[in-house]
Amino acid sequence: MVATMAHSPALLEGYLNLSRAMKRVKLPRALSEKVSLAVQEWIGCGTCMQAHIEAGRAAGLSDADIALARQGTSTDAREAALIAVAVRVLAEPSSLTDADVADLRAHGWSDRVIAEIVGVVTLNFLTGAFNLLAGLQPSS
Repeated sequence: MVATMAHSPALLEGYLNLSRAMKRVKLPRALSEKVSLAVQEWIGCGTCMQAHIEAGRAAGLSDADIALARQGTSTDAREAALIAVAVRVLAEPSSLTDADVADLRAHGWSDRVIAEIVGVVTLNFLTGAFNLLAGLQPSS
């Protein structure tokens, strides 16, 4: 992906900077992978899905955790609320309201995490959409 993305130095630089920045998010790695799985399920990038399934397993996710994340949810209500909003950030951002933010806060999520979820979704959208446009397929 990076080699193909290098056809546009500006895009590559933006991707690398955002990717590095998102490594500093406050979300636990396993939860970040759950969000990525939910978002990639919606986007439909097989390459990204494969990468996030592997990363999720490395972060300790079970097959059941991965299946639920791909459905946009979790057995943990707090996580489920965040994952659901993440999918809406991608699929229908204009539907988000102050009540959604208040609900995330009521579930104990900080303003930092609420803001960072947009970055995690954006990074996933960038990689997924790019891979699909470039015709990059999952490795066997």
